[in-house]
Amino acid sequence: MLQGVGSHVGKSLLVAGLARAYARRGLAVRPFKPQNMSNNAAVTADGGEIGRAQALQARACGVAPSVDMNPVLLKPQSEVGAQVVVQGRVTTTVAARDYHALKPRLLPKVLESFARLGRGADLILVEGAGSPAEVNLRDGDIANMGFAKAAGVPVVLVADIDRGGAIAAIVGTWELLEPDERALLKGYLVNKFRGDERLFDGAIEALGARTGLASLGLVPFLAEARRLPAEDSVALDSFPAAVAGRGRAIKIAVPRFARIANFDDLDPLAAEPDVALDLVEPGRALPGDADLVLLPGSKSTLADLAFLRAEGWDIDLAAHARRGGWVLGLCGGYQMLGERIADPGGVEGAPGEAAGLGLLAVRTEIAPGKRLAAVTGACALSGAPVRGYEMHMGVTDGPDRARPMLDLGGRAEGARSADGRVQGSYVHGLFAADGFRHAFLSRLKTRAESGIAYEHEVEAALDAIAGVLAARLDLDRLLEIADGA
Repeated sequence: MLQGVGSHVGKSLLVAGLARAYARRGLAVRPFKPQNMSNNAAVTADGGEIGRAQALQARACGVAPSVDMNPVLLKPQSEVGAQVVVQGRVTTTVAARDYHALKPRLLPKVLESFARLGRGADLILVEGAGSPAEVNLRDGDIANMGFAKAAGVPVVLVADIDRGGAIAAIVGTWELLEPDERALLKGYLVNKFRGDERLFDGAIEALGARTGLASLGLVPFLAEARRLPAEDSVALDSFPAAVAGRGRAIKIAVPRFARIANFDDLDPLAAEPDVALDLVEPGRALPGDADLVLLPGSKSTLADLAFLRAEGWDIDLAAHARRGGWVLGLCGGYQMLGERIADPGGVEGAPGEAAGLGLLAVRTEIAPGKRLAAVTGACALSGAPVRGYEMHMGVTDGPDRARPMLDLGGRAEGARSADGRVQGSYVHGLFAADGFRHAFLSRLKTRAESGIAYEHEVEAALDAIAGVLAARLDLDRLLEIADGA
């Protein structure tokens, strides 16, 4: 089990890279994260949902994602509350304080999934969440040491030296753990190391003297990680500088909602060399020179619609549409483009309804019962094949549904305005299809195909990361630790 000395130290990426490295050795590898908190989710073949990171890790293993890989998924809907998904199914919505009382009742489900996953595996790579040293969250813990103790899993700490304070974080984590928790620790990895590794020799000696823990390796900064989908919205903090660029032919503006969800829809667009993807932060107007404004998914559509209006983005979007600009809404963004949204039962927050942006002649009612399905089909305009997944609560209907965006095996999906410049769809993952992505972008501006094969890029990145880890870490020693040595 990889446990971080803090959040965002690279655990998800290391699990994915190690999974691919061990799978290339011929082992049956499976990823596992007892508890995840993310609004970036994926649909499994049996119609459940898990964290997007675990779906990527499953891909690295060469297997289909399963609900048992992430038995507890928390999807924040507000500053203090989250939807609780257990073994792929929504079970309840709770405030953070109430969730701590719920955790002990979830541990049997977590252990059940772990045992079931292990029946077909030579190796399970477990990812912790946050830090095991958060003493205020220790009671009933199922994400870190609480799980490790219950399942008898050895633990390796992960620190991110790029953020600073890695040595103090390792020592501090050790000091705050209980003796029975320390007994599970087998060493540590230092992630995102740059420069001369010999400069860390003194730190290894000091850490050994203070904790008795052995260094299991220094992982270099992995530039290939930029080509992989990010786990959660913290990664978006560095997104604009990475993908917005001057002199690119096509400019796409994406307002960053407070509860943005499934934002990996943007990754294939960002990979295109002629696309400048501008993630617009609160406090900044939508750029007037954008070719396309893309409204992404949201975990709480009414709340994010109010957020959009509070930022004045509705005024910017209306002006963009009047100028003949293109608009695309995905999932929650699609719902916002309609004439009205109603949530009478308070499924995504407080009960209520609001006028939509009025750019599509559709209306949405949010109701209990989440649609979770992998889908395949074709673009209604270009005929280009698409595949993706639906993950939403709510039913949308109205006159513009007569002009669907997609044909999913004979089922009309999405909507288009009369002039075709405003479109909406519930399907996530559309832009990973190279032909669809090119056809869509070509409607914005005439362009030559870039030759970017997005799915190949993801596979190549996983292979490259696995290669670096195999070269820089002692994979045999890590296997010995997994075997109890």
